[in-house]
Amino acid sequence: MTYGLLALLAIALLAAALGDWRHRLIRNRLNGAIAAGAPLFWLACHMEPWPGIAIQLALALLVLAVCAALFAARMLGGGDAKLLAALALWVPPAAFAELLLVMALAGGLLAGAMLVTRRRMAPGTPASVPYGIAIAAGGLWVLPALSA
Repeated sequence: MTYGLLALLAIALLAAALGDWRHRLIRNRLNGAIAAGAPLFWLACHMEPWPGIAIQLALALLVLAVCAALFAARMLGGGDAKLLAALALWVPPAAFAELLLVMALAGGLLAGAMLVTRRRMAPGTPASVPYGIAIAAGGLWVLPALSA
């Protein structure tokens, strides 16, 4: 069951990346489904309420608070913030640090590529970076650690 849930998470992350790329939008339903899948994953992994689930909830709340501040400062989109917080429900803190590193590297590459291609885009095209792609890359990167 664990592998099936991880496969569904991978599909959801790919859907989030595609939606962000095409429409600059990550749907609330998708973020909600990712968050709702976490308790099923905890059950499948036989995670103990204390400290296991408590740590996951604390991490997700911390991530949501930081992302909400970034959203308020217009530095991160709302869908991106919710996606990262939903992922925090799945990923243990050590692996989440790795997710953040991969996300930052992927985001930097994506921003650089967008700067290069910006000259070829039609005037009036939004200059926003679809950061959901970088978040999904980080999430997909740490998936093997979740199956261990």
